[in-house]
Amino acid sequence: MKALLTTEIEILIPFHDVDSMGITWHGNYLRYFEIVRCQLLDEIQYGYREMQASGYSWPIVDLQIKYVQPSTFEQKVKVIASLVEWENRLKINYQVRDLATNQRLTKGYTIQAAVDAESKELCFVTPDIFRKKIAHLIPEDTAQGPTSPKGDGQ
Repeated sequence: MKALLTTEIEILIPFHDVDSMGITWHGNYLRYFEIVRCQLLDEIQYGYREMQASGYSWPIVDLQIKYVQPSTFEQKVKVIASLVEWENRLKINYQVRDLATNQRLTKGYTIQAAVDAESKELCFVTPDIFRKKIAHLIPEDTAQGPTSPKGDGQ
């Protein structure tokens, strides 16, 4: 699936992120995903503060992580986030790669759904505010979005 937007960050795995064997504790990958996701959203001027101000929250409703190879203390990695779905939900794919070799260490995705902050109702279509933020990124032939709702795409 072609990404609408991709960004990446570099992280030096700190001591407090590893277990007694020197391997990155699995739960820390969610934090790495969050850091790069924030950067991706900031790049379209729709970070969490802007979301809140627009009247929507975007909770994560699904996520998956596949651990391919471990990362270790003082290893330099890049964490990549790619926005691959936006019409009915936000699906962001992630990769964690060794900075020196580009070997994939971990991959995953998160799915976020818009919720109206006032009514607390789930939105089944991405709100116009988000569509406006990404309009300049959408190719002309797909600017109208899909004609029917997508499935999970997993």
